[in-house]
Amino acid sequence: MTKPLRILHTSDWHLGRALYGRRRHHEFAAFLDWLAEVIEARGVEALLLAGDVFDSVSPSPRAQELYYRFLGRMANSAVCGHVVVIAGNHDSPALLSAPGAILKALDIHVVGTLSESGQEEVLTLRDKDGSPRLIVAAVPYPRDRDLRDAAAGESPEDKERKLAEAVGEHYHRVGRLAEAAQAALDEKPPVVALGHLLAAGGQSVEGDGVRSLYIGSLGRMPVTIFPDVFDYVALGHLHQPQA
Repeated sequence: MTKPLRILHTSDWHLGRALYGRRRHHEFAAFLDWLAEVIEARGVEALLLAGDVFDSVSPSPRAQELYYRFLGRMANSAVCGHVVVIAGNHDSPALLSAPGAILKALDIHVVGTLSESGQEEVLTLRDKDGSPRLIVAAVPYPRDRDLRDAAAGESPEDKERKLAEAVGEHYHRVGRLAEAAQAALDEKPPVVALGHLLAAGGQSVEGDGVRSLYIGSLGRMPVTIFPDVFDYVALGHLHQPQA
């Protein structure tokens, strides 16, 4: 049995977003400073960022500077040993993933796009001595084109149903991979899933900036898409705490 691990789950920073045309870089900088202080004060060992890092697929250089400066602070943290980031519907998967090899060397893991097998989304986070601390199924925003092939003559209802099924199949696929990864270890670390979607029961607030992820009623995925192997599911997209 591994010792307890303290995580911090956050999402939807939307770095670079303006308010009535006013730039807010100083507000984002203040938020990131506060977050880093909380991580240090609370002894957070793993930071999970569940999508929508930026507000645009083409974030400004200043927004990117804020992001990478924060990651640099985490890389030098004496407390937080791991960071896992997934892309949300506002993010550019290619832009987030581009420095992935360099960031991985700093124990910062970025997953921008779904992989067909799901293998690239299952991460085992380890201590400096190699002991497993956490298994993470890091599933980025599920874009339709990454999950299935469209068929001629599909109705909107068919598209909804097939996409919902594909999202559920993918989470169960990575769940099986995570379960196998856990079973192969002598010490059994907890298993956490990341996702950027709306789960049934989640609530949004008018004017909070949340944009629809899917057409029709598919915006709220049933919680049955998450297999029991997950000890915690860290979701993004909704801009307030959810149970």
